[in-house]
Amino acid sequence: MISKVMERLENLYEEMVEIRRDLHMYPELSFEEVRTPEIIANYLSDLGLEVKTGVGGRGVVATLRGNKPGKTVALRADFDALPIQEKNQVPYKSTVPGVMHACGHDAHTAIVLAIAKALSENTEVLEGNVVFIHQHAEEQVPGGAIKMIEDGCLDGVDAIFAPHMENYHPVGSIAYRSGPIMAASDRFEIDIIGNGGHGAFPHHTKDSVVIGSQLVTNLQQVISREIDPLKEAVLSIGSFHSGEGYNVIAGEASIKGTVRTFDEDVRNSIEEKIKRIVEGTCHAAGASYKFQYKRGYPATINHEQETEILVESAKDLLKNEQIIEIPPNMGGEDFAYFLQKVPGSYVFFGSANPDIGAIHPYHHPEFDIDEQVMLYASKILTRTVVNYLQNYA
Repeated sequence: MISKVMERLENLYEEMVEIRRDLHMYPELSFEEVRTPEIIANYLSDLGLEVKTGVGGRGVVATLRGNKPGKTVALRADFDALPIQEKNQVPYKSTVPGVMHACGHDAHTAIVLAIAKALSENTEVLEGNVVFIHQHAEEQVPGGAIKMIEDGCLDGVDAIFAPHMENYHPVGSIAYRSGPIMAASDRFEIDIIGNGGHGAFPHHTKDSVVIGSQLVTNLQQVISREIDPLKEAVLSIGSFHSGEGYNVIAGEASIKGTVRTFDEDVRNSIEEKIKRIVEGTCHAAGASYKFQYKRGYPATINHEQETEILVESAKDLLKNEQIIEIPPNMGGEDFAYFLQKVPGSYVFFGSANPDIGAIHPYHHPEFDIDEQVMLYASKILTRTVVNYLQNYA
Protein backbone atom coordinates (compact mmCIF):
# COMPACT_ATOMS: atom_id res chain seq x y z
CA MET A 1 0.00 0.00 0.00
CA ILE A 2 2.86 2.37 0.74
CA SER A 3 3.93 2.05 -2.89
CA LYS A 4 0.77 3.89 -3.93
CA VAL A 5 1.72 6.82 -1.71
CA MET A 6 5.27 6.86 -3.09
CA GLU A 7 3.93 6.89 -6.63
CA ARG A 8 1.55 9.70 -5.73
CA LEU A 9 4.43 11.76 -4.34
CA GLU A 10 6.30 11.32 -7.61
CA ASN A 11 3.23 12.62 -9.44
CA LEU A 12 3.11 15.57 -7.03
CA TYR A 13 6.71 16.59 -7.65
CA GLU A 14 5.85 19.32 -10.16
CA GLU A 15 3.24 20.64 -7.76
CA MET A 16 5.84 20.77 -5.00
CA VAL A 17 8.11 22.78 -7.28
CA GLU A 18 5.27 25.14 -8.15
CA ILE A 19 4.37 25.71 -4.50
CA ARG A 20 7.97 26.20 -3.47
CA ARG A 21 8.66 28.71 -6.24
CA ASP A 22 5.50 30.66 -5.54
CA LEU A 23 6.44 30.98 -1.86
CA HIS A 24 9.99 31.87 -2.86
CA MET A 25 8.75 34.76 -4.98
CA TYR A 26 6.61 36.19 -2.18
CA PRO A 27 8.58 35.70 1.04
CA GLU A 28 7.40 37.09 4.36
CA LEU A 29 9.45 37.94 7.43
CA SER A 30 8.97 36.43 10.89
CA PHE A 31 5.79 37.59 12.64
CA GLU A 32 4.70 39.36 9.43
CA GLU A 33 3.38 36.33 7.55
CA VAL A 34 -0.06 36.88 6.01
CA ARG A 35 -0.15 35.47 2.48
CA THR A 36 1.84 32.32 3.29
CA PRO A 37 -0.37 30.93 6.09
CA GLU A 38 -3.46 31.74 4.01
CA ILE A 39 -2.12 29.68 1.10
CA ILE A 40 -1.23 26.81 3.45
CA ALA A 41 -4.63 26.83 5.18
CA ASN A 42 -6.54 26.91 1.88
CA TYR A 43 -4.50 24.02 0.48
CA LEU A 44 -5.07 21.86 3.56
CA SER A 45 -8.76 22.76 3.77
CA ASP A 46 -9.22 21.68 0.15
CA LEU A 47 -7.90 18.26 1.18
CA GLY A 48 -10.71 17.94 3.71
CA LEU A 49 -8.42 18.05 6.74
CA GLU A 50 -9.32 19.55 10.11
CA VAL A 51 -7.56 22.93 9.88
CA LYS A 52 -6.85 25.50 12.57
CA THR A 53 -5.48 28.92 11.69
CA GLY A 54 -3.94 31.65 13.82
CA VAL A 55 -2.36 29.01 16.06
CA GLY A 56 0.02 30.76 18.41
CA GLY A 57 -0.29 33.87 16.28
CA ARG A 58 0.16 32.99 12.60
CA GLY A 59 0.62 29.22 12.62
CA VAL A 60 -1.51 26.67 10.77
CA VAL A 61 -2.23 23.16 12.08
CA ALA A 62 -4.10 20.42 10.22
CA THR A 63 -5.07 16.93 11.36
CA LEU A 64 -5.50 13.89 9.14
CA ARG A 65 -7.23 10.93 10.73
CA GLY A 66 -6.37 7.48 9.43
CA ASN A 67 -8.79 4.66 8.76
CA LYS A 68 -7.60 2.80 11.86
CA PRO A 69 -7.11 4.03 15.42
CA GLY A 70 -3.61 4.52 16.74
CA LYS A 71 -0.99 7.02 17.81
CA THR A 72 -0.51 10.49 16.39
CA VAL A 73 2.66 11.64 14.65
CA ALA A 74 3.40 15.24 13.60
CA LEU A 75 5.42 16.82 10.82
CA ARG A 76 6.61 20.38 11.26
CA ALA A 77 7.47 22.84 8.49
CA ASP A 78 8.49 26.46 9.10
CA PHE A 79 7.49 29.10 6.56
CA ASP A 80 9.09 32.47 7.37
CA ALA A 81 11.85 34.15 5.35
CA LEU A 82 14.95 36.22 6.10
CA PRO A 83 15.88 39.93 5.73
CA ILE A 84 18.32 39.22 2.89
CA GLN A 85 18.45 40.72 -0.61
CA GLU A 86 18.43 37.81 -3.06
CA LYS A 87 21.25 37.72 -5.63
CA ASN A 88 20.08 34.68 -7.58
CA GLN A 89 19.01 35.32 -11.17
CA VAL A 90 16.22 32.77 -11.49
CA PRO A 91 12.62 33.04 -12.78
CA TYR A 92 11.32 32.57 -9.24
CA LYS A 93 13.56 35.22 -7.65
CA SER A 94 12.08 37.05 -4.66
CA THR A 95 9.86 39.96 -5.66
CA VAL A 96 10.10 41.52 -2.18
CA PRO A 97 13.09 43.88 -1.78
CA GLY A 98 15.38 42.85 1.04
CA VAL A 99 13.46 39.65 1.86
CA MET A 100 14.38 36.14 0.75
CA HIS A 101 13.79 32.47 1.45
CA ALA A 102 17.47 31.80 2.12
CA CYS A 103 16.96 28.89 4.52
CA GLY A 104 14.73 26.50 2.59
CA HIS A 105 11.52 27.15 4.47
CA ASP A 106 9.68 27.43 1.16
CA ALA A 107 10.78 23.88 0.36
CA HIS A 108 9.90 22.61 3.85
CA THR A 109 6.37 23.91 3.36
CA ALA A 110 5.97 22.40 -0.11
CA ILE A 111 7.24 19.02 1.12
CA VAL A 112 4.83 18.78 4.03
CA LEU A 113 1.86 19.98 1.94
CA ALA A 114 2.58 17.29 -0.65
CA ILE A 115 2.78 14.65 2.07
CA ALA A 116 -0.57 15.83 3.42
CA LYS A 117 -2.13 15.44 -0.02
CA ALA A 118 -0.62 12.02 -0.72
CA LEU A 119 -1.63 10.62 2.67
CA SER A 120 -5.12 12.16 2.61
CA GLU A 121 -5.74 10.23 -0.61
CA ASN A 122 -4.43 6.99 0.87
CA THR A 123 -5.59 6.93 4.48
CA GLU A 124 -5.66 3.13 4.49
CA VAL A 125 -1.90 3.17 5.18
CA LEU A 126 -2.38 5.11 8.41
CA GLU A 127 -2.87 3.23 11.65
CA GLY A 128 -3.39 6.44 13.55
CA ASN A 129 -3.33 10.16 12.84
CA VAL A 130 -0.98 12.73 11.32
CA VAL A 131 -0.75 16.37 12.40
CA PHE A 132 0.79 18.87 10.00
CA ILE A 133 2.30 21.80 11.92
CA HIS A 134 3.12 24.81 9.76
CA GLN A 135 5.08 27.18 11.95
CA HIS A 136 5.63 30.90 11.56
CA ALA A 137 8.63 32.90 12.82
CA GLU A 138 11.38 30.34 13.25
CA GLU A 139 14.07 32.84 12.31
CA GLN A 140 13.43 35.45 14.98
CA VAL A 141 13.58 34.96 18.74
CA PRO A 142 11.34 34.22 20.62
CA GLY A 143 10.13 32.24 17.59
CA GLY A 144 6.72 30.86 16.78
CA ALA A 145 7.12 27.41 18.32
CA ILE A 146 6.54 28.43 21.96
CA LYS A 147 3.23 30.16 21.30
CA MET A 148 2.02 27.38 19.01
CA ILE A 149 2.76 24.80 21.70
CA GLU A 150 0.97 26.94 24.28
CA ASP A 151 -1.96 27.10 21.86
CA GLY A 152 -2.21 23.32 21.77
CA CYS A 153 -0.51 22.29 18.52
CA LEU A 154 1.09 19.28 20.25
CA ASP A 155 -2.01 18.13 22.11
CA GLY A 156 -2.32 14.38 21.57
CA VAL A 157 0.91 14.19 19.52
CA ASP A 158 3.14 11.19 20.33
CA ALA A 159 6.14 11.95 18.09
CA ILE A 160 7.31 14.70 15.76
CA PHE A 161 9.71 15.04 12.82
CA ALA A 162 11.04 18.04 10.89
CA PRO A 163 13.06 18.49 7.69
CA HIS A 164 15.72 21.06 6.85
CA MET A 165 17.51 21.69 3.58
CA GLU A 166 21.29 21.29 3.70
CA ASN A 167 23.75 22.43 1.03
CA TYR A 168 26.74 20.92 2.83
CA HIS A 169 25.58 17.55 1.49
CA PRO A 170 24.59 16.44 -2.02
CA VAL A 171 21.02 15.99 -3.13
CA GLY A 172 19.87 12.45 -2.48
CA SER A 173 21.46 12.18 0.96
CA ILE A 174 20.34 12.75 4.54
CA ALA A 175 22.41 13.96 7.48
CA TYR A 176 21.19 12.82 10.87
CA ARG A 177 22.22 12.65 14.49
CA SER A 178 20.78 11.18 17.67
CA GLY A 179 21.19 13.45 20.67
CA PRO A 180 22.23 17.12 20.42
CA ILE A 181 22.16 18.28 16.78
CA MET A 182 21.74 22.07 17.10
CA ALA A 183 22.99 24.35 19.85
CA ALA A 184 21.33 26.68 22.30
CA SER A 185 21.77 30.17 20.84
CA ASP A 186 22.16 33.12 23.22
CA ARG A 187 23.42 36.65 22.72
CA PHE A 188 24.83 39.40 24.88
CA GLU A 189 25.37 43.15 24.71
CA ILE A 190 27.91 45.14 26.71
CA ASP A 191 28.02 48.94 26.93
CA ILE A 192 31.23 50.30 28.42
CA ILE A 193 30.88 53.75 29.95
CA GLY A 194 34.25 55.43 30.43
CA ASN A 195 35.34 59.02 30.00
CA GLY A 196 36.32 60.41 26.60
CA GLY A 197 38.77 63.15 25.73
CA HIS A 198 41.54 64.34 23.46
CA GLY A 199 43.82 61.74 21.97
CA ALA A 200 46.81 63.73 23.11
CA PHE A 201 45.81 63.54 26.78
CA PRO A 202 44.91 59.92 27.54
CA HIS A 203 45.66 60.36 31.24
CA HIS A 204 42.54 62.51 31.50
CA THR A 205 40.29 59.74 30.14
CA LYS A 206 38.93 56.29 30.79
CA ASP A 207 39.55 54.85 27.33
CA SER A 208 36.60 52.67 26.35
CA VAL A 209 38.50 51.25 23.34
CA VAL A 210 41.32 49.95 25.51
CA ILE A 211 38.87 48.65 28.11
CA GLY A 212 36.80 46.99 25.39
CA SER A 213 39.89 45.42 23.84
CA GLN A 214 40.89 43.97 27.19
CA LEU A 215 37.37 42.71 27.65
CA VAL A 216 37.32 40.96 24.26
CA THR A 217 40.61 39.26 25.10
CA ASN A 218 39.49 38.29 28.58
CA LEU A 219 36.26 36.78 27.27
CA GLN A 220 38.23 34.39 25.06
CA GLN A 221 39.44 32.66 28.20
CA VAL A 222 35.92 31.56 29.13
CA ILE A 223 35.89 28.71 26.61
CA SER A 224 39.62 27.95 26.50
CA ARG A 225 40.29 27.97 30.25
CA GLU A 226 37.03 27.75 32.20
CA ILE A 227 34.89 25.19 30.34
CA ASP A 228 35.55 21.46 30.26
CA PRO A 229 37.17 20.84 26.85
CA LEU A 230 34.91 17.81 26.41
CA LYS A 231 31.87 20.11 26.55
CA GLU A 232 31.23 21.86 23.24
CA ALA A 233 30.75 25.63 23.44
CA VAL A 234 31.35 28.77 21.38
CA LEU A 235 31.69 32.40 22.46
CA SER A 236 32.06 34.82 19.55
CA ILE A 237 32.26 38.60 19.45
CA GLY A 238 30.36 39.85 16.43
CA SER A 239 30.44 43.61 16.94
CA PHE A 240 32.76 46.13 18.62
CA HIS A 241 31.95 49.76 17.99
CA SER A 242 33.44 52.84 19.55
CA GLY A 243 34.13 56.38 18.42
CA GLU A 244 34.63 58.00 15.04
CA GLY A 245 37.58 60.40 15.23
CA TYR A 246 41.28 59.58 14.86
CA ASN A 247 42.29 61.97 17.63
CA VAL A 248 39.38 61.46 19.99
CA ILE A 249 39.42 58.93 22.80
CA ALA A 250 35.94 57.48 22.92
CA GLY A 251 34.14 57.53 26.22
CA GLU A 252 31.77 54.72 25.33
CA ALA A 253 31.98 51.41 23.50
CA SER A 254 29.48 48.75 22.54
CA ILE A 255 30.26 45.04 22.22
CA LYS A 256 27.87 42.35 21.00
CA GLY A 257 28.37 38.61 20.84
CA THR A 258 26.83 35.16 20.82
CA VAL A 259 27.14 32.02 22.93
CA ARG A 260 26.38 28.53 21.63
CA THR A 261 26.12 25.50 23.91
CA PHE A 262 24.53 22.06 24.18
CA ASP A 263 24.69 21.42 27.91
CA GLU A 264 22.35 23.50 30.08
CA ASP A 265 24.81 23.62 32.98
CA VAL A 266 27.52 24.91 30.65
CA ARG A 267 25.07 27.46 29.30
CA ASN A 268 24.33 28.77 32.80
CA SER A 269 28.00 28.76 33.74
CA ILE A 270 29.09 30.80 30.71
CA GLU A 271 26.49 33.47 31.40
CA GLU A 272 27.79 33.88 34.95
CA LYS A 273 31.41 33.92 33.84
CA ILE A 274 30.75 36.64 31.26
CA LYS A 275 29.06 38.77 33.93
CA ARG A 276 32.05 38.29 36.25
CA ILE A 277 34.61 39.21 33.58
CA VAL A 278 32.67 42.29 32.44
CA GLU A 279 32.35 43.54 36.00
CA GLY A 280 35.98 42.83 36.88
CA THR A 281 37.49 44.31 33.73
CA CYS A 282 35.46 47.51 33.91
CA HIS A 283 36.00 47.88 37.65
CA ALA A 284 39.76 47.51 37.25
CA ALA A 285 39.75 50.31 34.67
CA GLY A 286 37.48 52.58 36.70
CA ALA A 287 34.65 52.42 34.14
CA SER A 288 31.02 51.52 34.53
CA TYR A 289 29.00 49.26 32.27
CA LYS A 290 25.62 47.94 31.20
CA PHE A 291 25.26 44.23 30.50
CA GLN A 292 22.41 42.27 28.91
CA TYR A 293 22.36 38.53 28.32
CA LYS A 294 19.45 37.37 26.17
CA ARG A 295 18.57 33.70 25.98
CA GLY A 296 17.59 32.35 22.60
CA TYR A 297 16.46 28.86 21.62
CA PRO A 298 17.56 25.89 23.74
CA ALA A 299 19.62 23.08 22.26
CA THR A 300 17.86 20.85 19.73
CA ILE A 301 18.21 17.31 21.07
CA ASN A 302 16.98 14.44 18.92
CA HIS A 303 15.52 11.35 20.54
CA GLU A 304 17.19 8.02 19.90
CA GLN A 305 14.23 5.84 18.91
CA GLU A 306 12.65 8.42 16.60
CA THR A 307 15.99 9.07 14.90
CA GLU A 308 16.44 5.34 14.41
CA ILE A 309 12.98 5.10 12.84
CA LEU A 310 13.83 7.89 10.43
CA VAL A 311 17.16 6.33 9.45
CA GLU A 312 15.57 2.91 8.93
CA SER A 313 12.92 4.53 6.74
CA ALA A 314 15.63 6.24 4.69
CA LYS A 315 17.33 2.89 4.09
CA ASP A 316 14.31 1.84 2.05
CA LEU A 317 15.19 4.55 -0.49
CA LEU A 318 18.87 5.41 -0.12
CA LYS A 319 22.20 3.58 -0.13
CA ASN A 320 24.21 3.40 3.08
CA GLU A 321 26.73 5.96 1.85
CA GLN A 322 23.88 8.44 1.32
CA ILE A 323 22.90 8.24 4.99
CA ILE A 324 25.40 10.37 6.89
CA GLU A 325 25.78 10.63 10.65
CA ILE A 326 26.96 14.14 11.45
CA PRO A 327 28.47 15.95 14.45
CA PRO A 328 26.46 18.61 16.29
CA ASN A 329 25.82 21.92 14.52
CA MET A 330 26.33 25.21 16.37
CA GLY A 331 23.34 26.81 14.64
CA GLY A 332 20.11 27.39 16.56
CA GLU A 333 16.57 26.17 15.88
CA ASP A 334 13.31 26.60 17.79
CA PHE A 335 12.23 23.08 16.86
CA ALA A 336 14.05 22.45 20.14
CA TYR A 337 10.89 23.45 22.00
CA PHE A 338 8.87 20.74 20.25
CA LEU A 339 11.46 18.12 21.20
CA GLN A 340 11.27 19.20 24.84
CA LYS A 341 7.58 18.26 24.82
CA VAL A 342 7.43 15.10 22.68
CA PRO A 343 10.05 12.71 21.27
CA GLY A 344 11.13 13.27 17.70
CA SER A 345 13.95 14.00 15.29
CA TYR A 346 15.20 16.89 13.20
CA VAL A 347 16.98 15.85 10.01
CA PHE A 348 18.93 17.54 7.24
CA PHE A 349 18.22 16.60 3.63
CA GLY A 350 21.10 17.11 1.22
CA SER A 351 20.11 19.73 -1.37
CA ALA A 352 23.41 20.68 -3.00
CA ASN A 353 24.16 20.32 -6.69
CA PRO A 354 27.21 22.17 -8.11
CA ASP A 355 25.97 21.66 -11.67
CA ILE A 356 23.11 24.11 -11.07
CA GLY A 357 24.92 26.40 -8.63
CA ALA A 358 23.19 25.04 -5.53
CA ILE A 359 26.32 25.24 -3.41
CA HIS A 360 25.81 28.16 -1.04
CA PRO A 361 24.94 27.62 2.63
CA TYR A 362 21.67 28.75 4.13
CA HIS A 363 21.40 32.46 5.03
CA HIS A 364 23.47 33.29 1.94
CA PRO A 365 22.04 35.71 -0.69
CA GLU A 366 22.67 33.10 -3.39
CA PHE A 367 21.22 30.16 -1.48
CA ASP A 368 19.23 27.81 -3.69
CA ILE A 369 18.54 24.09 -3.79
CA ASP A 370 18.27 21.21 -6.19
CA GLU A 371 14.51 20.83 -6.02
CA GLN A 372 14.80 17.05 -6.39
CA VAL A 373 15.51 17.12 -2.65
CA MET A 374 11.79 17.69 -2.10
CA LEU A 375 10.94 14.33 -3.66
CA TYR A 376 13.55 12.50 -1.55
CA ALA A 377 12.44 14.29 1.61
CA SER A 378 8.73 13.74 1.04
CA LYS A 379 9.22 10.02 0.45
CA ILE A 380 11.49 9.50 3.47
CA LEU A 381 9.28 11.49 5.82
CA THR A 382 6.17 9.70 4.58
CA ARG A 383 7.79 6.32 5.17
CA THR A 384 8.85 7.52 8.60
CA VAL A 385 5.27 8.48 9.49
CA VAL A 386 3.83 5.20 8.25
CA ASN A 387 6.56 3.09 9.85
CA TYR A 388 6.12 4.85 13.17
CA LEU A 389 2.36 4.34 13.22
CA GLN A 390 2.52 0.72 12.07
CA ASN A 391 5.56 -0.61 13.91
CA TYR A 392 6.61 1.59 16.79
CA ALA A 393 3.62 3.43 18.21
